[in-house]
Amino acid sequence: MGVKILKKDFFKRPTLIVAKELIGKYLVKKVDGKEMALMITEVEAYDGPRDKASHASRGMTDRNAIMFAEGGYIYVYLCYGMYNMLNFVTGEKDYPAAILIRGVEGFDGPGKLTRHLKIDRSFNKMEICPKSGLWVEDRGEVIAKKDIIRTPRIGVDYAGEIWKNKPYRFVLKT
Repeated sequence: MGVKILKKDFFKRPTLIVAKELIGKYLVKKVDGKEMALMITEVEAYDGPRDKASHASRGMTDRNAIMFAEGGYIYVYLCYGMYNMLNFVTGEKDYPAAILIRGVEGFDGPGKLTRHLKIDRSFNKMEICPKSGLWVEDRGEVIAKKDIIRTPRIGVDYAGEIWKNKPYRFVLKT
């Protein structure tokens, strides 16, 4: 199997399915005229308007409006005034959901990966595709189900017991 660029239809599916299937895919970014491709190793899902850990739980704002679009768009926001966080919008239009890319091979932590790949808020609201300079590829890697660990999300204690403990984080075993 050759390299396959993931199209919008991949992202227009249920968030937890897309999140799990992103593990082992490659995040590709043009950096200084060269393509850099790194395997996605950790993601977190934020699924729907009731998800208290989601930016969309309090309704649509200027900041989170892209989460209400159909899947296939980039959502980048600034965290703690210093870290850009890369998310991919998933699901159907008007159902706010996104997946935070927490880690890629060689870079654990969402802020480290965006800094390394020079991803900033200029990517916000762009389509996940080569034209934007940021896309995802399936390079034929087969990841066994047993090699994906599912855990609660990190740093969402504010969401309350139920939502902070949802197993919405997917990590590739190392």
